[in-house]
Amino acid sequence: MTKKQIALRAVEALKNEYPDAICSLVYTDPLQLLIATRLSAQCTDARVNLVTPALFERFPDVDAFADASSDEVAEYIKSCGLYKTKSRDIVAMAQMLRDEFGGRVPDNIDDLTKLPGIGRKTANLVCGDVFGQPGVVVVDTHCIRITSRLGLHKLTDQKKIEFALRDLLPPEESNDFCHRLVLHGRAVCTARSPKCADCCMNEFCRGAFKSDKK
Repeated sequence: MTKKQIALRAVEALKNEYPDAICSLVYTDPLQLLIATRLSAQCTDARVNLVTPALFERFPDVDAFADASSDEVAEYIKSCGLYKTKSRDIVAMAQMLRDEFGGRVPDNIDDLTKLPGIGRKTANLVCGDVFGQPGVVVVDTHCIRITSRLGLHKLTDQKKIEFALRDLLPPEESNDFCHRLVLHGRAVCTARSPKCADCCMNEFCRGAFKSDKK
């Protein structure tokens, strides 16, 4: 099978296994998703979802975050880890949104990645989930691990993986596919002990049962 064929089969298999492809982070507007995703770095989505209700109640909009001190923001996000860096990024991000983007979250990757603390992973997520843009690929640890095991690439650089997958995945499916990879990575294709026997992709995954064959 070609990489393209494997990718298409993976899309369909995961769609059947996880019909509801949604972001694990809880948010109500683009700014909240932007901030929640920044908080999720080296932290679980479940932990972020515990922290954000009080954070967003205290700082309900761009202006509130832009006028805040990073120390005050930090008090709300301590349990997310790296809270000092994240709080500085959030305040600086809000100030840039207010001063350079009219208080609105940009709808394109180039502008989003100008914001402090925002990389291509977050920018792709916002473009896909908020603005419904096709062809976005959210390259997180689950995406890297599972697509590598499938045999879709042998890359480690996130940007290179993003563009490699863009060439293989149907644009209208790529965003949901990445959400499903997260669900599958948590439940079945785990980092240390993948449950290949239970995997909906073991018939065509190039890495399936590899550890058993050694």
